[in-house]
Amino acid sequence: MHRRDVVILGSTGSVGTQALDVVRAHPDRFRVVGLTAGGSNPALFEAQVAEFAPAHHGLGEAASTEVAAVACDVVLNGITGAVGLRPTLAALDAGNTLALANKESLIMGGPLVLRRAAEGQIVPVDSEHSALAQCLRGGSEAEVRRLVLTASGGPFRGRSREQLAGVTVDEALAHPTWDMGPVITINSATLVNKGLEVIEAHLLFGIPLDRIEVVVHPTSVVHSMVEFVDGSTLAQASPPTMLIPIALGLGWPDRVPDTAPPVDWTSPQTWQFLPLDDEAFPAVALARAAGKRGSTAPAVYNAANEVCVEAFRTGRLRFVEIVDVVSAVVTAHDVPSEEQLTVDDVLGADLWAREETARLISPTRGTVTT
Repeated sequence: MHRRDVVILGSTGSVGTQALDVVRAHPDRFRVVGLTAGGSNPALFEAQVAEFAPAHHGLGEAASTEVAAVACDVVLNGITGAVGLRPTLAALDAGNTLALANKESLIMGGPLVLRRAAEGQIVPVDSEHSALAQCLRGGSEAEVRRLVLTASGGPFRGRSREQLAGVTVDEALAHPTWDMGPVITINSATLVNKGLEVIEAHLLFGIPLDRIEVVVHPTSVVHSMVEFVDGSTLAQASPPTMLIPIALGLGWPDRVPDTAPPVDWTSPQTWQFLPLDDEAFPAVALARAAGKRGSTAPAVYNAANEVCVEAFRTGRLRFVEIVDVVSAVVTAHDVPSEEQLTVDDVLGADLWAREETARLISPTRGTVTT
């Protein structure tokens, strides 16, 4: 089997370090030719460069954009946040297969990214979208009735909005089933992350937003499902680990043997599925509305949320106010035409959303100006 040359962007983050674990375990299948990171952990990055000796490496957004375009078999974009957009576009423009864990770049770029991507060039790495891609192999596009994204419900599943009023940062960072970075963990607690995933699923698979559902599945064993027109549903199940979607993203369409232990079917299993409480967790409905507006509305949703999460982490915003402020910013945004959308339009909307969000958040803890 041909050994794949891989570039890993965001190599010191959660996805990046696990991707290197996959490479380390399968040196016969993968070779690292490029590594980049944001710069928050330079000692780890230096150790990675020393171990894998990539031909291309560097720190920062410019380095990631440059290295994403080098000749290789697959670029894994494991960067967190809006800074992943230019590297995503660079990988696509270079004709590289893009294993996409940086959902923000697709959500921000939307039609701009899709115009640059050839069919099948983007391979999803999010566990939910990897699951959908696997399940979609079981039928034609015309046979798909709806996509069903599963959500763990985060650490506050079952709480009412009133019970969420006093949530602390430490509580929001205590995810029950996944070990992720702080921003994504808080996004999972608010369910903003699931809202972003609804938009991402729409863009990746071309399924209308009103045919993409979210159900709460606390054990995170079923990663998502596809319901077909005849009433049958295919589900992808595995223990909650990112190693499987990462390895599949690197090796797509081929699976990488012995990536992680499977579900132990000899032990008793109980799977629970619950409806999403839109009143307590309005982030998904807000994301669906932003996705329907299209253009730069999803970029504004994402950027406003990033500012709100930082404000929450530093004690300047209450947990329940995160989505309230995001909603206010999205509502205030005037979206430009999708047909003439440029990178500058997207980044301009991103910047506007950050400035508008900062304006709405008072320096006083828990107070939002209007």
